[in-house]
Parts: sequence; C-alpha cells; structure tokens
Amino acid sequence: MGVDIVIHCAALKHVDVAEYNPFEAVKTNVIGTQNVIEASIKQGVKKVISISSDKAVDPANLYGATKLCADKLIESAGSYAGKNGTKFSTIRFGNFWGSRGSVVPYFEKLKEDNAEYLPITSYEMTRFFIQPDEAVDRILEALDIMKGGEIFCPKMTSMKIRDVAQKIAPEMKTREVGIRKGERLHEKMLTSAEIAQTYEHENFYIIYPNGGNGKKVSKNFVYSSENVGG
Repeated sequence: MGVDIVIHCAALKHVDVAEYNPFEAVKTNVIGTQNVIEASIKQGVKKVISISSDKAVDPANLYGATKLCADKLIESAGSYAGKNGTKFSTIRFGNFWGSRGSVVPYFEKLKEDNAEYLPITSYEMTRFFIQPDEAVDRILEALDIMKGGEIFCPKMTSMKIRDVAQKIAPEMKTREVGIRKGERLHEKMLTSAEIAQTYEHENFYIIYPNGGNGKKVSKNFVYSSENVGG
C-alpha cells in the first residue's frame, strides 16, 4: 500500500481507565498491537516502532501488564516477518510534559480555578518527563538506527511531583492525598533481567535482543526516576 514506516502509538493509556475497563484495555493495547503487526507484515512495511511506557517494566497495574504484552509481541514480531521482512522495535517513554490527562494540565486547571490546594499523591513520588518535541526527535532517531528487536529507552529527566506543583503554581498550597490503586512511588525504565542486554548511547539506553554496541551498563545499573536528576 506504499507505507514504509508505522509509528504505533494507539493505546488506552491511563491507569484508572484501564482498571475500570479491563476488556477494552486488552483489546486496544494487546489485540490492537497484534493487528498492527499482522497488517504491517502483510503490506510489506519496512519498519514499525511501537510507543511503550515505563509502566510495562515490572507492571503493577493492568495498563502496565497490557503494555508489557505489547512489548513482547513487538519483540517477537520479527520472527513472523522473516529475515528480510518488516523490522519491529519498541521505544519506552515516561510522561510527556503537558499531555492530556497528565498531572501538568491538571495542576494548571486547578490553578486557573483558584483551587484551595494542589493534591499530591505522595511528597516522595517521582516521575520521568520529556518534552513532546524531544520525544518526536527520539522516535525519529530510533527509526533511523533500529535493526529490529531493540527496546529504546530515551534519557529523560525526573522530578518529584511536589516539585512539579511548585513549578506550576509556586503560590499555592499542597496537600498529600495518598497513592491510588495501581500507582507506584517511582518509575523504572529497565527490568533487572534487561540490564545484561543494555548499552548506553548518547541519547538512549538500548536493550538489544542479541548483543549490541555502545557502552555496556554495569550489572548494578538502575534507571529509575528516584535516582535520575532533573
């Protein structure tokens, strides 16, 4: 059909929405990814990159579990495509700064409405953030260098949610309200099992399926929002 590249970013992506609509989460995030794989192979697409999430790493909720399944489907898709067929890779992100439904527009709306305070789930909670234009650059870079089977983890800054609130509305009070079901205190981009296959590059940590290039990370390496500075 004349399509060379597919960027698969469709997902039912909010933790609470997935918990409330588990069947739809599986249909969209898992079966939907399978549909993309099969259609791409059938139509002879050259490269497919799937947009994943930190929540796929040691998932603590249904959304994360569906994204882990999607990652595994993409990882195995090359076997269905064959040696000279479609190449499949994954790129994992944290939070896009200002994306719909995220904490940034939520805090901005509360500020606009002159709310009494900004609710913070935990004063110790941290999250990865990346600007949308930088995320686009990383996707295009990954598409350029991918060989198939890699998981790209862009280098991102991290912040305490309390500091995000302070940045958006320094004049407002905050209140700790507790972590919701399925939420984690900190975000991780790599599992302990993936460390042995992970190499550092200028803009990424890349998990290779069968050896790689770049600087191999140490066996004790941890890529978590609690130990990455802003």
